[in-house]
Amino acid sequence: MGRTVKNIVIVVTALVWLVPSYLLVVNSFTAAGDYTGTPSWWPTSWAFLDNVGEAFATANVGSGMVNSLIYAVLGALLAVVVAALASFAVVVMPIKRPAVWFWAIYVGTILPLQMFLAPLFSGYAATSLYDTQYGMLLIYAALAVPFAFFVMRNYMTTVPREMREAAALDGAGWLRMFVSVHLPLASSAMVAAFLFQFTWIWNDMLFGITLGTSPNVRPAMAALADLTSNYSNVGPPVVLAGALVASLPTILLFFVFQRFFTRSLKLTS
Repeated sequence: MGRTVKNIVIVVTALVWLVPSYLLVVNSFTAAGDYTGTPSWWPTSWAFLDNVGEAFATANVGSGMVNSLIYAVLGALLAVVVAALASFAVVVMPIKRPAVWFWAIYVGTILPLQMFLAPLFSGYAATSLYDTQYGMLLIYAALAVPFAFFVMRNYMTTVPREMREAAALDGAGWLRMFVSVHLPLASSAMVAAFLFQFTWIWNDMLFGITLGTSPNVRPAMAALADLTSNYSNVGPPVVLAGALVASLPTILLFFVFQRFFTRSLKLTS
């Protein structure tokens, strides 16, 4: 009986979560001229490709997706490498007050991101980092480090101490121990951290609309925001079609690497 109730709750919850996605897909196929202002529950036209073309032409969504791909791949990769090095130092190396170092890095996941906007904007404007791709990449990589560090540090604590003692007896230094022993063992955790941070960077709009204005700099979500502000006359179906296409990379990433997402949830629990 309890199992049946649990399954029913899971199915109902899944359906509730799927309803907005279903409405997004259905209404993205509606021609902009046929949209009445009320969401349709059934397809009334097949203008999806036309809507996508208008979104790409009006707000440079395609350019934004390319920018997001650069930021998400390079930013997440840099963050994971830095997090792996920091985790190795905090967990394995005999540094003083490792708990203090842990909290000094991890606190970046606790503070609200909005509090960084004003100082970042002022600093970027003063150092010519504003509205540049490397400026965006820098902030995304920096903000992705704390959570990646949390995942990597949790995994490093599970590596048996005897392994590093054996490596030390064989004459391995800290760098060799990190590269040859801990890094291969932590590959799954690194992939999981990369996937999480890739998804976060790809879906970010806050820093995209604050630290960039040019089409060749702004990420995909900032480009989509233009469709509902400066270019609001395109109509909701165009916005929905652009949003659907822009969300495809993270959806595909989740399904391809689903087992790493599941494993990462165990690592962070």
